[in-house]
Amino acid sequence: MIVIGVSSGTSVDAIDAAAADLALRPDGTLHLRPLGHTEYPWPDALRRRILAALPPAAVDLGEVCELDTLVGQELGAAARRAVDDLAGGDADLVASHGQTLHHWVVGNRTRGTLQLGSAAWIAERARRPVVSDFRVADVAAGGQGAPLVSILDALWLASDDADHGARPTAALNIGGIANVTVVGRLDEPVLGWDTGPGNCLVDGAVQRLSGGRDGFDRDGLLAASGTVDDAALAALLEEPYYGQAPPKSTGRELFDGEYVAGRLAARGLRLDGADLVATLTELTAVTIARSLAEHGPAGGVGRVVVSGGGARNPVLLDRLRAHLPADTAVVPADDLGLPSDAKEAYLFALLGFLGVHGVAGTARGPHRRQATGARRPVVLGSLTPPTPLDLPAAGTTVRRLVLANTPHAVVPSSRGTSS
Repeated sequence: MIVIGVSSGTSVDAIDAAAADLALRPDGTLHLRPLGHTEYPWPDALRRRILAALPPAAVDLGEVCELDTLVGQELGAAARRAVDDLAGGDADLVASHGQTLHHWVVGNRTRGTLQLGSAAWIAERARRPVVSDFRVADVAAGGQGAPLVSILDALWLASDDADHGARPTAALNIGGIANVTVVGRLDEPVLGWDTGPGNCLVDGAVQRLSGGRDGFDRDGLLAASGTVDDAALAALLEEPYYGQAPPKSTGRELFDGEYVAGRLAARGLRLDGADLVATLTELTAVTIARSLAEHGPAGGVGRVVVSGGGARNPVLLDRLRAHLPADTAVVPADDLGLPSDAKEAYLFALLGFLGVHGVAGTARGPHRRQATGARRPVVLGSLTPPTPLDLPAAGTTVRRLVLANTPHAVVPSSRGTSS
C-alpha cells in the first residue's frame, strides 16, 4: 500500500509530505520503502492567520470554522501534488495530521486536542480516502495524545535480543516542541514524552528580531554570535513542567509568544538580540539533556537519534553534545535510513497504514500502559469517507519496522530548511 503522509508542525513553517510504500510480512515485519519527501509552502496570508490563532490568542468560532476549511483545502492540494511528485500518480491513501491549534492539558493530564484541516476537503482535493484526527482516540483512552512517534521509534530502533550489552536508544525529534522516545530491546516497553521547547521559542525570538523577515536561526548563526545569559537561563529553567514525570506533553499553550518575556519580567530581567537567541538555544539543549538524565534509564542511553528541523542547527547540536554524557553518540536519523526532516510525515503515513488495517498505533509502555499513558492499545485515526477499504485484516502482530535501503527521492521545495 502506498500512503501519502502530510503534516504541519507547531512552527507552521511548511506542509511536509512523504510517500511510503508499506507492506506487512507474515513474520510481523513491516517494510517501509521511502518513495520521497518534499515540503509545500503555506500561502502567506493563511500562514499568518494560523499563527494569529495560536495561543495565547482569543479566536472566535467563525475563524475556527474558516481555518478548518482553508487548512483542509491546502492540505488536500498538497496531498494531491505529492501523489504526482512523489508516487508517480499512484497512491492508495492519504494520512493527514492536520494543523494543531490547541492541546488542552490540565496538570499532567491531557483533556483534549484540536487539529484543524477538514478531512472531507482533503479527500475531495486529493481524490483519495483520508485517515485523520489521530490524537483524539489516544486522549480518550487516557493518553497524552502526544508524542505519537513512539510507535515508529519502537518498531524501528529496538535492539535485537542478542544485543544484551546495548544501551537503550533515545529517538529525539526537535520540532517546535522537542520530544524523545527511549527504546531498549525488542518487545520491551518504551517511554515517550515532550521534553519542552524545541525550536518554538528560538523561532519566535528570531521572527521578532527580524521583523518577520526570518522564520528561524539559519545554521544557528545568531546563537553563535550571542552569549548565554546565565541569570535568564536559570529563570527559564524554573518552569514546573520540566519536573513532571513522563508520560507528559506540552505545546504553544504553555510556551507561547509571550512566555519568555513574561518569565524574565517576573524575575526583573530583560534580554534581547543575539544573546536572547543564544540563551534560548541553550535552554533547548539543557532541557533535553536533563530530561533524559532525570527520566530516562538509570544507565543512560547509548545514542541519541536526532530528527526534525533542529537537526539542521549545528549550534544546537553542539550544545546538546556538551550537556549529554561523553559516551552518548548523537546520530542523525538520516544515517539510519529515515530522512530527519521528513520523519513526522513518514510517521503519519505509518499511522494511516496501521489504522486502516485495524492495528494499534500506540507502543507498549511501562506499568501496563501505553507509552502515551493510554490504558490500552489504541487504533488511531478516522476514515473519510467512512466506506470500508477493501483490505485484508492484519494477520499478525507488527513487531518490527524495516526500512528499505533504496535511495529515497527528495523533491526540491521553494523554501529553506527550518530549525
